[in-house]
Amino acid sequence: MKTVKEVSELTGISIRTLRYYDEINLLKPAKLTEAGYRLYDEKSLKELRQIMFFRELEVPLSEIKAIMGNPDADKRKILEMQKWMLEMKRNRLNGIIELISDVLKGEEKMSFEAFNHDDIQKIVHHSLEVMSEEDKKMIVEKYGDIDQFVQTVTENFKDEKVCEQLIKIYGSKEKAIEASLQSTGDKEEFTEKQNEIDMTYRQFAHAMENSDNDMAMEAVKRLAENYKSLFKVDNARALLLEVANDYRNNSQMEEATDKQYGKGITKYIGSAIYQYYGIKD
Repeated sequence: MKTVKEVSELTGISIRTLRYYDEINLLKPAKLTEAGYRLYDEKSLKELRQIMFFRELEVPLSEIKAIMGNPDADKRKILEMQKWMLEMKRNRLNGIIELISDVLKGEEKMSFEAFNHDDIQKIVHHSLEVMSEEDKKMIVEKYGDIDQFVQTVTENFKDEKVCEQLIKIYGSKEKAIEASLQSTGDKEEFTEKQNEIDMTYRQFAHAMENSDNDMAMEAVKRLAENYKSLFKVDNARALLLEVANDYRNNSQMEEATDKQYGKGITKYIGSAIYQYYGIKD
């Protein structure tokens, strides 16, 4: 048997809190001495550890009391709920940690800095240099000639929303330009990366089919690595959240992706990305 003071020192729970738990019938002491002192046995301490765990997960006392007071409570379901809540807490921390990392690296800029004419010409002409003859033919078919293509792309870069989005994804104008200039135009390299993303989407489909949340979280992590490599970004968070938003709100994208990987997969992936970064669904 341990006194209330000993339990307080052992667990870090204040004496006042232990007394309150007794008053609301959440945690009763094993016995009271003749002098009225509370004593706790191993069973009491075990119950206190459960209470502490729920409190760590920010479960309200009223709900903890209902769970603890139900002798028919499904312990497995309670553990599953605890696991789910811990995962949500971990995922929320994932997002916070990555945001802090962005700020420390100076990647989360509040001001908008437009791409100037020289920036745009560097990107466009580099793209043309690494572009295959087949792709150039397709451009001519769509735009009439290369000069019209260059003019259209240049105008797109003058769109403030487009530029803001690129800076949000890459962290800065300089990093967006650097990533664009890293493109090699290598078809085999691009195909390989596309195949990796395809395998990741099939992992999502398997996770959805088997209701395997852990596998879905691994797939998000894997997709982030795919995107980092494909788009030359240090942190895929902003890009993935944009993808998730599109997957949850773009019916055409949903129809195309569901057709390829299975009905419901588009919104499933979007929700999985939100969950991974701790964004409320």
